Amino acid sequence: MISTRALRIALLVPLLAASVPLTISSMSPDPAVAKTTFSKPFMGWSSWSTESTTRPNYGTAWLTEGNIRNATDAVATKLKSAGYSYINIDAGWNATMNWEFHSDANGIPNPDPARFPSGINGIADYIHSKGLKAGIYMAAGLEQEAYNKSAPIVGTSCTVRDIVVLPLTPTNKWGGNWKVDYTKPCAQPYFNSIINKFASWGVDFLKVDGVTVDNVPDIKALSQAIDQSGRAIWLTASAWPVDLSAADGLRPYANGVRIDTDIECYCATTSTWTSSVDDRWSDLPNWLSHVTPNYLPDLDAMPINNNTGTALQDGINDVERQTVMTFWSMASSPLYVGGDVYFMDNSAISILTNPEVIAIDQAAVLPTRITSGNSQVWKKVIGGVTYAAVYNLGSSATNITVNWSALGLSGNKAVRDLVARADLGSFNGSWTASNVPAHGSRLIKIT
Repeated sequence: MISTRALRIALLVPLLAASVPLTISSMSPDPAVAKTTFSKPFMGWSSWSTESTTRPNYGTAWLTEGNIRNATDAVATKLKSAGYSYINIDAGWNATMNWEFHSDANGIPNPDPARFPSGINGIADYIHSKGLKAGIYMAAGLEQEAYNKSAPIVGTSCTVRDIVVLPLTPTNKWGGNWKVDYTKPCAQPYFNSIINKFASWGVDFLKVDGVTVDNVPDIKALSQAIDQSGRAIWLTASAWPVDLSAADGLRPYANGVRIDTDIECYCATTSTWTSSVDDRWSDLPNWLSHVTPNYLPDLDAMPINNNTGTALQDGINDVERQTVMTFWSMASSPLYVGGDVYFMDNSAISILTNPEVIAIDQAAVLPTRITSGNSQVWKKVIGGVTYAAVYNLGSSATNITVNWSALGLSGNKAVRDLVARADLGSFNGSWTASNVPAHGSRLIKIT
């Protein structure tokens, strides 16, 4: 059984073979809520967009130590001062160029020497030397490769064959790993051994992919493993998307949850508006009653990077790029860039580093949708101050009116455009965003 995403990966391989840092607020005192909590959504960059595209010179073979070093340098130079700090290495770091995944003698995923000759500890040291944080990836469940070699579990008399559900049961969204039986006494020690190794390498972030409702115990085990390791590691439960039925079960253990399909179009660009940027306006409302400021909705990478030259292009225009930044920020989603940041253009830098928009995201406050349809109004209240965003999801320019009464306000209010960073004046009872272009947006502060 293979997922669409896994199939796309398999197809890509032969085609392409030719500043405010995030801070930790507390460790949960309740062992039933085994989660390091963070005060803000993380900000950074992820490698998957460069790995997923069919554009020449990219794809899964792009994931190498040299390219991650270049991405690190680019984030440190262009985005770090605005708060972007995570360099997240996605799927493939422990796979050969032929996409064969492997682990060490104890069944712990290990870096592919062709991709990362210095190891993950080596690239993490480089990332840390730039004042940034290092992230990696794994899939939910027990890797079949570790099971096949009956890997012994560190510090126990068990092997990984002693911790699986019998009869062997496929798990995760593509059925690629074996399901773990957490009533087995060596199950938690196995995942402790993985996280302890990651912690020893200096890992600061872990994305666990393919998560379904059946994988809630996997996220719980990894969360508890992070706590016992003593290292603060952001834990994201991911899929394309995570099943909504898993939302409440994951909340005590994950810092973030992927609520939507991959942003990538698996084509010659990073994404397109319809594949799949525009899905987010329909999907986020379904999750708002399940997420919290300590369990944030992850909208996936932002295709805001580069629309010039011969390198990987975003596939959306500047108006759409700003709308992505505004919507992600209103959602308090983690802000992480997709694409080849080495070639990031000035327009992308301007959009991504606007401090007034970033502050809306970093408040870790969830929004409310006021109106739906093609002309949407969303609200967010931060410290008693009301913010509103309007979105034109239609195909032609339109005016969108924000009525104070719909926001719980009345009278004359001063309005500031946070994207333009300009005061617009005082408005009685309402404000109208005039001539909002197709797929465009406006973001205002109302005082």
